[in-house]
Amino acid sequence: MLVSAERAELLAVLAEDPDEMIHERAANAVLSQPLDAFLDALKGDAPTPQLFRHCGRNLIEDPKIAAALFNHWRCPPQFLPAAARRLPTSVVQELMQNLERLSTQPALASALLQSASLTEDQRQQLEELLREDLNDEAAFKDAAEAESDPTKRQTLIQRLSKMRIVERVTLAFKGNKEERMALVRDPCKVVQRSVLQSPRVTEREVEGFASMTNVSEEVLRGISMMRKYARNYAIARNLTFNPKTPVDVSLHLVPQMNPADLKTLSASKNVPDVVRTSALRLQRQRDVARKSD
Repeated sequence: MLVSAERAELLAVLAEDPDEMIHERAANAVLSQPLDAFLDALKGDAPTPQLFRHCGRNLIEDPKIAAALFNHWRCPPQFLPAAARRLPTSVVQELMQNLERLSTQPALASALLQSASLTEDQRQQLEELLREDLNDEAAFKDAAEAESDPTKRQTLIQRLSKMRIVERVTLAFKGNKEERMALVRDPCKVVQRSVLQSPRVTEREVEGFASMTNVSEEVLRGISMMRKYARNYAIARNLTFNPKTPVDVSLHLVPQMNPADLKTLSASKNVPDVVRTSALRLQRQRDVARKSD
């Protein structure tokens, strides 16, 4: 006996059968299949083209079907824009956390621009990713400062300036430490964030990024929002002491500081006044609590 997913897929195939009687009977039967049957069928490794066509033409209004179509690498490109317009916000957020996939599938990135769930920042990232223009060398001079060898630095500047944005995104995921150090200061946000998403980036590198004052505020905010770095005290400390870190991020991290760092922070002239004041207030509160014990 066929399971519901297999039955739904078979009926979608038969609904396109050239035999008129088979086509008519299957077309009527496929309409009575539960939505979950099509969702399960779309989870397969190689759904039939007929299944994609049926779902894309008849069921795409449902956000779950839209997400299943959009997420399947075999989905025909003509259904991607319509599916993107119906994606739940959670799916959009998940896709934007996979910039490597979007960089290798420009049709997917282009279709995602149709989503109403995109934030303005996410829209900007996608538009950057799809740009074809090259950047001049001047844009990468600051980024390449981390390379101490002048010859290698100039070579890196020249190489980056000749790359399209999508190529720099790929390099952010697959390049070496020196390349990531340059790319984290790339003029494009989508490249910066690709560095942070790279599976090759180490916590020690991120500790360094967190202390840098010549990276964008977006990079520092992005680090603070990544769960895998949340328990790294060195990263939290570097972000808190970094004057470039957005104030709301620093204030959120102040309570995590140990007594010695909190004392240093409360006297620091390099951080914003509101951060220093918050550290001083918390230090006094801890002193009072300790004495009362």
